[in-house]
Amino acid sequence: MHAGSGLLDRLDGRYRPLVTDVSLALGYVGAGLLLGQEQPPAGWRPVDMPGAVLTALVGLVMVARRLAPVAVFATSSALWILFIACGYWPVVNSMPALLGLYTVAATRRRPTTLVCAAVVGGVWVYAGIGNIEHSSMPTVLAQAVLFPAAVFVVGRGSGALAERNRQFAELTLRLRRQQEEKALQALTEERVRIARELHDVVAHHMSVISLQAGMASYVFPTDPAASRRALDTIADTSREALEEMRRMLVLLRVDQEGQQDGAGYTPAPGLDLLEPLLERVRGAGVEVTLDVASSPPRLPQGMALCVYRVVQEALTNVLKHAGPTTAAVSIRTARRTLVVSVTNEAGDDFRPNKGMAPGHGLIGMRERAKIYGGSVTAGPRALGGFEVRLTLPAPTTDDRPSGLPAPGTGDVPIR
Repeated sequence: MHAGSGLLDRLDGRYRPLVTDVSLALGYVGAGLLLGQEQPPAGWRPVDMPGAVLTALVGLVMVARRLAPVAVFATSSALWILFIACGYWPVVNSMPALLGLYTVAATRRRPTTLVCAAVVGGVWVYAGIGNIEHSSMPTVLAQAVLFPAAVFVVGRGSGALAERNRQFAELTLRLRRQQEEKALQALTEERVRIARELHDVVAHHMSVISLQAGMASYVFPTDPAASRRALDTIADTSREALEEMRRMLVLLRVDQEGQQDGAGYTPAPGLDLLEPLLERVRGAGVEVTLDVASSPPRLPQGMALCVYRVVQEALTNVLKHAGPTTAAVSIRTARRTLVVSVTNEAGDDFRPNKGMAPGHGLIGMRERAKIYGGSVTAGPRALGGFEVRLTLPAPTTDDRPSGLPAPGTGDVPIR
């Protein structure tokens, strides 16, 4: 039982139809030879050796019916006519001819099928005329019309069903390819997002580490305690940077079953981690304050991360371009709008450049704001210093089913 099932399983789609046709052909030959052993109706001669040979040929021709349907039908019909002309009972070899007509109807156009159906009907009438003394012509004519017509209808329906299945298979393959392309696109977008996160993490933490290392080296001969505090800040900042990078890079180590190749990672930073961020900046020499004018609404995780990264990038730019100075972070809501601003006074090393172009940091701010329908402005202030302002629609559940605002422009105009 298992051996037979294994043999059928090993037969792929290419050989299975051939095995089916060979089985049908042998079955028709066997059935024809058995039927030929019966006593034929009056007017027909018994099947002898030549008749048995013709019966075997008519049946064996069916092996190639899928390869050349019209040629096989013509060959089987010619052998059938020869069989009838020799005086043998036509019913013995009628089934292979009807199978050939079915194959033509399922695989060829309607005009070709009509011609083949007419041939079957004509052969049937020819057989009736050949034994007209013992035949009822009304019965012969009815059979000559009904049998080919029934096979014609069934064959055409089978061909239409096969064509529909082929189209469905092509559509399924096309949809599968589209799904694979969408999955690849989603993977690419996720990697871009991770790259943007890494840029923000590295830029901020390395700026803090660089400033603290420089200060530690400068004050080491005169103030070892301050130097030690700077080294402690470097250690804490580097650990946090490594932890954030580990949390993001673990997303890239996912096995085929979708399981992480390691432990779970902590949630992305949000508004609750702004104060530790400001402490690191203060430790780097920038006096920064946080002013929350009103209780901010509860933000989705993605929007809270957007606010955190914009503030982080803005303060990183303060560390890199303004040097020791003062800065202020303000968060307030007005008219269903969340406004986050980061301002700083002009430091000793600050050189405003009115023609500056957006760098990767400002581009990242723009992309983050665009996701949530917001915008970012960045540029020198009229009274001196620099300001980065993030404006986001306050999250509501009325505007969209998902509770998120519609995508906006996220432009970063340079004032």
